[in-house]
Amino acid sequence: MFQEPRTDALFLVLVLSHGVASHRVPNSRQDLPPLLQRMAEEIIDGSYLNAFLDLIQFQSSHVWTADLSHAVLDYLSSRNVAFTIPSLQAAMENHLQQRLHQPQELLEDLRETEAQRFRAAMKYLLEDKEGCLELEGTAVDLGETRRRALQSPGVNRSLLLVTLERCFQLLGSLECVDVLGRVLRGSSASLLQPDIVDRLPGDLGEDAFKNLSAVFRDLYDRTSAQAQGALYAWMAARLRTPRDATDDSISWVSAEDLWILGRYMVHLSLEEIMKISPKEMGLFISYDNATKQLDTVYDLTPELARVFLERIGASDFDLRNTSTMHRLGLLLCFYDDLELLDAATARVLLHRTLKCRRLRGFQAAVRKLKADLLDIATENQTLNETLGSLSDAIVGLTHSQLDSLSPEAVHGAISTLSQVSGWAKSQVVILSAKYLAHEKGPSSNISQMGALLAGVGAQAFHDMEQRVLVQVLRSAASPHGSGLSPVQQQGILSKIMEAGDSTPGIVDIQGAFFKEVSLFDLRREPRFDETVLRGKELRRAQALFLYDLLSRTTARPEALLGTGQLVKGVTCAHIDAMSADSFLAHFQFFENNLELLSPGQVNCLAWKHWEVSRSSVPPFLLAALPVRYLASVPASQCVPLLISLGKSRLDALVLDSHKKNVVLRKVQQCLNDAVADEYTVDIVGNLLCRLPAAIIHHGVSSRAWATALHGLRGCPDLSPEQKAAVRLRLLEQSGPPQNWTAETIQDMGPFLALFSGDELSSVATKFPDILQQTASEMAGTSPPQEFLWAVFESVRNGSERGPSADPSPGCLGVGAPSSDDIFRLAEANACWAPEALLCMGEDVFLRNVELLGAVRGFGPPQLTALKEKAVQVWDAPSHWREHHILSLGRIALAFNERELGQLGLSAIDTVASLSQQTEWTPGQAKSILRGFLEDSGSRIQDLKSFHLVGLGATLCAMNATEISLIRVSEFRAVVARIGTLVCSTDVLAEFKKKAEAVFGNPAEWSSSVLQELGTIAAGLTKEELRMLDKDLMPYFQPSAIRCLPDEIFKELSAEQIAALGPENAAAVTPAQRRQLGVWQLQSLQRALDGDKPRAWQDAALSARPPRTPLARAPPGVSASGGLWLGCSLPVLMLQLLR
Repeated sequence: MFQEPRTDALFLVLVLSHGVASHRVPNSRQDLPPLLQRMAEEIIDGSYLNAFLDLIQFQSSHVWTADLSHAVLDYLSSRNVAFTIPSLQAAMENHLQQRLHQPQELLEDLRETEAQRFRAAMKYLLEDKEGCLELEGTAVDLGETRRRALQSPGVNRSLLLVTLERCFQLLGSLECVDVLGRVLRGSSASLLQPDIVDRLPGDLGEDAFKNLSAVFRDLYDRTSAQAQGALYAWMAARLRTPRDATDDSISWVSAEDLWILGRYMVHLSLEEIMKISPKEMGLFISYDNATKQLDTVYDLTPELARVFLERIGASDFDLRNTSTMHRLGLLLCFYDDLELLDAATARVLLHRTLKCRRLRGFQAAVRKLKADLLDIATENQTLNETLGSLSDAIVGLTHSQLDSLSPEAVHGAISTLSQVSGWAKSQVVILSAKYLAHEKGPSSNISQMGALLAGVGAQAFHDMEQRVLVQVLRSAASPHGSGLSPVQQQGILSKIMEAGDSTPGIVDIQGAFFKEVSLFDLRREPRFDETVLRGKELRRAQALFLYDLLSRTTARPEALLGTGQLVKGVTCAHIDAMSADSFLAHFQFFENNLELLSPGQVNCLAWKHWEVSRSSVPPFLLAALPVRYLASVPASQCVPLLISLGKSRLDALVLDSHKKNVVLRKVQQCLNDAVADEYTVDIVGNLLCRLPAAIIHHGVSSRAWATALHGLRGCPDLSPEQKAAVRLRLLEQSGPPQNWTAETIQDMGPFLALFSGDELSSVATKFPDILQQTASEMAGTSPPQEFLWAVFESVRNGSERGPSADPSPGCLGVGAPSSDDIFRLAEANACWAPEALLCMGEDVFLRNVELLGAVRGFGPPQLTALKEKAVQVWDAPSHWREHHILSLGRIALAFNERELGQLGLSAIDTVASLSQQTEWTPGQAKSILRGFLEDSGSRIQDLKSFHLVGLGATLCAMNATEISLIRVSEFRAVVARIGTLVCSTDVLAEFKKKAEAVFGNPAEWSSSVLQELGTIAAGLTKEELRMLDKDLMPYFQPSAIRCLPDEIFKELSAEQIAALGPENAAAVTPAQRRQLGVWQLQSLQRALDGDKPRAWQDAALSARPPRTPLARAPPGVSASGGLWLGCSLPVLMLQLLR
């Protein structure tokens, strides 16, 4: 049915140029060197891999000539073999494609091939040639071919196994280690499992051992915990000497051994570290690369660090000496000898602990160390005097401490403050205000602000001179410039747009900042060409407009498609208009940017490819076509189908649940409901995340499970059924939790959350640090309640906590949280009782209010307790300043309408922080809107574009009269932002009227306008909706489809519904569907299935697409990364036979 792209056109040239070759009378077999005779015999026998290896071997020591080509052809003819070049081509491609898709067969071939050929294969893998091999006009990219081989699913696994089995017997160990390094580094799969480690040679020479150890050090982060333990054991066994085995009192670990172990040094036992001689430890620390090594031991534990520090201290190095501190790397994160430490040394330590944020876990201990060092560093000095020397420990300063700083001190320490990461928004608001106060006014030099730039308000940006804002525009691609909030970005853009031609134009805006430019302003910019778009991020509406604009003046599609983001704007009409040759020649641009394409665009690409070259359709595209196309794929094509689908994102490719189930049934059919081995895991790729629960539980073999688990850990949204199957399988494979080792638990990762509280109790007891680290890595998610309780109990049991110090009534004897508790618990803070939160100490609240405000799991009683605590600490809400409100997060949801009215909401950035919460009631939203208008002294008609952005969802609380007062000139600049709001139908209808003042009558709207409007388009009347051209239907945003009232949605014609495209069809709600008639429902189903809107009306396609095996791909098709040998071997061999 389909074939992977091949270089068939080159073979056609060969056929024409050698049409009479097989009819020549041979002269003598002696004309052909023995190695080429053997190659010819392998061709006759159909052993094409062996023939290729013979050719490589011959090429390595001989110069190819035309006479040799003739001699090979003569030899083949003399053997009376009936062949044609096309039949030879087909046989070779079929054989090599089978080897690619059945890498186990490749493994068997390489196991059985004789020694000389095997050496040739190994040397081919070792070559560093990156150029092309030129053979009479044909270029074969050897480097790219090698890379594709190493990245092909399963092929690298076969190469790894055969290298371990045969290479060390036939080649030098250094060469074999180089091959292993190439294979392991080039693989995206998890090849290093304990069973592979068991096959590593134990008698390597010193240099080969060091080189292979370096490979394992580089792959540390890609290796499972159990494999890390096995690799450490292998390295340690090689490093031990016979003498070490007889005298257990002396450590086998030398300074050089520590260097060779690298990050694996954390696997040394505490007892072994204690036995390391002071001389060897001192020698290790004196190495120039010791600091670099110690900077990378990210999984260091406090116990290991303290033992290492003790042994270093026992050597000639003084741990209190600052020169020694500079050598200790991440060991300093657990430095505990703080007695008699002077302020200067404490500041050195603070600077060196900047790297401690890279540690995996134990950040609470690091936080406490920095707080202690901060206290020592500021003894007998004020914060103003020491601010610039306190490193990132200043993140731990409270609002009151930051507020006490002088503008001069902030200005003097800006080089430090600007580089610190981890600031809370409330902190940078205080610091940026002080910096700007010192700079005195809107002409400030903001280029030095770095991380503090995020604290500058939108109004402050808008009040700055345009030449100052140019600095921000130029830094838009930097982390600090791109980190500005939408309201801040709009504050800058609105001032730039006011300037007209006197400042840099839209084309000078860089990076993600460009996405905030309105469609209205884009249409007024005359200076666009494809070159100025490079490096800019585009919204789909922008891309639709720009691609349409530039395609009228640019004759070369590659100039537009090569910009990357502009592919978002390619419409089905553009794709349909491409000639077959042009489409195939440029298809690689689409394939390389698949993640930027919408499901509708992918559907159009699939139809176009099917029409112009169905034999070479990439298999994943069949999933975008109606289900009958995928269902007709024969079993012989299952492997390329699985590989192709496994490299794509099925959830983005197929949105309809019914169609997705059909695709997955085909996958199951291809797999025969089983994942037999690691090779199958390699082949299915991302499809692993979509395998049914039954296959996960019963179908994944024990042999494949470790590799499958590594892949399943990366799945973002497994279903409850899949998670239950993973849990059962983990219990079957690893036994009950009380038997688990630390490595077992680490390899489970987020799957720990699948177990009950009772099951996790033994884990919490034996390995509390691993449990808490796993929880911290799940930040931003909502883990199960039982898992959170297990973490909560683990932290509480390990804390030294007395009763609350709060003298308030009701707090006597209540176990209130400490700062350390709150930091370590993260989302598990949701387990605190309201009374415990209300009874926490004032200082604890001040230092942790942002962390508490970010907890997703707090319910109304807990949020109310935190609100009451805030009132206790900060006084009445009417006295609060901007930084107080910014720090509240979800705590603000506990304020009723009257309390919200007491907050000072004059700053639009404050309102923007509140509008980020999505759980406001309409009354609360109205109170916030009213509070901003009153406190800022603004009227609706005074609102600027950045005010509208900052008001966010509170705009939905406006009535029709208020919306009518918004100035069109401000509204048009932020239409796309307002179009993300999900407001009531009446409000959307009023915004739609506003949009008409910008873009004209809805009957004249273009695809880019409809896309720009977002949910505002759901405000169309039924008459306006009926008038829309059906070709515009794919350009509604899915959110707009969902917002259309049921009684209006049903007014769409069957033709309009059929044209929705798969993405918008999937957005139709059940309530909308219930309103549709029979013909409309049929149209909706066709849109969901990916049918062409016109195909079912005019002439239905065959239910079973015709198969065209071995059909040639048209000229211009680009070779994909699939057929690494199939593409190059036939071309290379047949060109040499000329």
